[in-house]
Amino acid sequence: MDTVVVADLLRPRGNRGELLAVSQTDVPDRLPTLKAALVRLADGSELPVAIESAWPHKEHWVLKFAGIDSISDADRFRGSELRVRLEERGRLADGEYFQSDLIGCAVVDKASGRSLGTVRGWQQFGGPPLMELQMEGREVLVPFVPPICQEVDVAGKKIVVDLPEGLLEL
Repeated sequence: MDTVVVADLLRPRGNRGELLAVSQTDVPDRLPTLKAALVRLADGSELPVAIESAWPHKEHWVLKFAGIDSISDADRFRGSELRVRLEERGRLADGEYFQSDLIGCAVVDKASGRSLGTVRGWQQFGGPPLMELQMEGREVLVPFVPPICQEVDVAGKKIVVDLPEGLLEL
């Protein structure tokens, strides 16, 4: 079953079975509207959960699952992932993309038509997201912004880029 991560579960919070989580979703307000999900535990097993509530707390989220009412109950979920089925993930506006959909896309230089590599992952440091490409045996970071990433074809697994001079030498 194809699933995507919507939050990383860090640890219990408080003494009522709540969990501190980091949102991994690109869809605003996704966690408070989520009623059911799967948790992939640290051992790789999956467990369905009903979500009673979710609310922001500082830079994190607090989640409360049905039937998890103590610190020891919640501790079972430490270091786990909260996941939803691919078809249940939220919707993005036109021109926005899920990073997970772009992993594996070929990145092609607009000017030369040359393949530069494949998107292997993402890095984010407060600015625009950076695509991680493996190119000629080294990692290259390319900003995922409209002036550079001019054509994105999710179905065709291709991103056409117009790179600024010298970007590949960084």
